[in-house]
Amino acid sequence: MGFSLYNPNPARKSVGDCTVRALSKALGKTWEETYTGLALQGFLMCDMPSANHVWGAYLRQNGFVRHILPDTCPDCYTVEEFAAEHPTGTYILALSGHVVCVQDGDWNDTWDSRNGVPLYYWERG
Repeated sequence: MGFSLYNPNPARKSVGDCTVRALSKALGKTWEETYTGLALQGFLMCDMPSANHVWGAYLRQNGFVRHILPDTCPDCYTVEEFAAEHPTGTYILALSGHVVCVQDGDWNDTWDSRNGVPLYYWERG
């Protein structure tokens, strides 16, 4: 369990596309397939692909269910703790300004986001 470097961006960029990268990992699709799917979803909803409700709708269409995290300690529950408590399964965590995929206890990202604080998460149903 732990950090796993994941960057499917064809140009190896590591900022600005975290939603595409995270969803790509969770859905088992290429960066291009995921970007295109999100762009189409954004077009249909008349909003940007990175808008929370756009990528949320895209995940819902792909069998994910959203869960809210308890507000018992909103600043102290981290990505690393979430991953430790979820050693199996595929999850998308929404952080403030960032999105990361946790899969089978590993958080997959272009940087070690272990100390990020998830606000809510999506679970593959």
